[in-house]
Amino acid sequence: MEQKEDKLKEVISHAKEYGFVFPSSEIYDGLAATYDYGQLGSELKNNLKTYWWKSMTQMHENIVGIDAAIFMHPSTWKASGHVDAFNDPLIDNKDSKKRYRADVLIEEHIEKIRQKINKEVEKASKKFGDSFDETQFLATNPNVLRNSQKISEIEEKMRITLENNDLEGVRQLIIDLEIVCPISGSKNWTEVRQFNLMFSTELGSVAGDASTIYLRPETAQGIFVNFLNVQKSGRMKIPFGIAQIGKAFRNEIVARQFIFRMREFEQMEMQFFVRPGEEMKWYEYWKETRVKWHKALGLGDNAYRLHDHIKLAHYANAACDIEFDFPMGFKELEGIHSRTDFDLKQHENHSGKKMQYFDPELNESYVPYVVETSVGLDRMFLAVLSNSLKNETLNDGSERVILSLPYALAPYKVAVLPLTKKDDLPEKAKEIINNLKFDFQCQYDEKDSIGKRYRRQDAIGTPFCITVDHETLENNSVTLRDRDSMEQIRISIDELQFYIDKKVNMKYLLKK
Repeated sequence: MEQKEDKLKEVISHAKEYGFVFPSSEIYDGLAATYDYGQLGSELKNNLKTYWWKSMTQMHENIVGIDAAIFMHPSTWKASGHVDAFNDPLIDNKDSKKRYRADVLIEEHIEKIRQKINKEVEKASKKFGDSFDETQFLATNPNVLRNSQKISEIEEKMRITLENNDLEGVRQLIIDLEIVCPISGSKNWTEVRQFNLMFSTELGSVAGDASTIYLRPETAQGIFVNFLNVQKSGRMKIPFGIAQIGKAFRNEIVARQFIFRMREFEQMEMQFFVRPGEEMKWYEYWKETRVKWHKALGLGDNAYRLHDHIKLAHYANAACDIEFDFPMGFKELEGIHSRTDFDLKQHENHSGKKMQYFDPELNESYVPYVVETSVGLDRMFLAVLSNSLKNETLNDGSERVILSLPYALAPYKVAVLPLTKKDDLPEKAKEIINNLKFDFQCQYDEKDSIGKRYRRQDAIGTPFCITVDHETLENNSVTLRDRDSMEQIRISIDELQFYIDKKVNMKYLLKK
């Protein structure tokens, strides 16, 4: 675990040093759980948005995108259940004075038991080698079975207490499991309390209840209230989807772990409207499609796992998370939820407007069911950044820090480096950039030795370095260096655009 914490510190330090992420308002000692994306961070973030947006809207004829306002009529949040039910169960440790989400403490306890099972599997795998049958081992080993039973019992108790809003039962479960505060190491817990996560503010100049509005805690409701607008104006036929990327705000009391949990964050959500009764078919389809989208990035298939929800939200009849192996362990990256017809029916009831679709094939009207895919952009950013940051020992014994980002996501695709600052080499380098900049984000760098410049580009994840030397002026060729293999080839300037495009164009990522 200590190794994991060190990795997170390394990621935070690298992100700041190279201009990916800065603490917000740092000159005023910062603001807790808020961060600013720097010059390279904003590029990487935009590339992630593009990858998601194109895969949703450009690759699917029946999915369109919108951009709804952050402020919405306050009745929206009453209808959606957020005013009454958008709470986290919080518990304080009396000795450390630290506050925790009670459900997260229990989940982390379960994860420790799961790690014990993984260790048993690893041990047995080493012992038996190629003849090891993991499925049989998991089904028969007494220690594994005992720990699996423990997990099932805890999850069931947790589900019942949370669904019944039995806060005393949640506290008792924490006490029974002898969960200690990670800071003080004590079991001296307060009672569990519910805390609403919405930020409220005043609209206009007159104070009072009538003018209280909220910063949206999710982007989904902007899609639901525009369901009919999009369907009619776009002549959409069910099944169809509406996608949106946008900021959301939650007054997280326990915001920590860098950009993993923030109070201001960005979501990439798609609501897919389907016929009632067909939602489970589409739920399975989107689970499979979204996992494939993540794995196409090449961060490693073992870095992902699916986790079905223990406690379903008030609107869902099925829900699961795609979890990623972050530096803090496996945590939620994306949620896929079957939201039933809850949202549209609630808005129909509260607004008095019909939220129905006339299905010409069935010759009837109905309120569609919804399958949602929702991925946190900031979490996606952290997953890619943390997984890509590596320390490599080279054949000559030297070391390099490399950010092995998927080529299509890298902030800069090309760095152009004149070998020296004289003999017309800088001018030639800038001429090459002026030709390439219409297709790729380029960087010019002439400071320090060529080796140091290569290392600098490796650390920010630039896939290709072009070195302009004296031979360039003679035969119009340059040295092209690949970030990952460090292989160098001699290539004509006229072929550069075609060669680089084949490696970094997002369309090749989308085709996977």
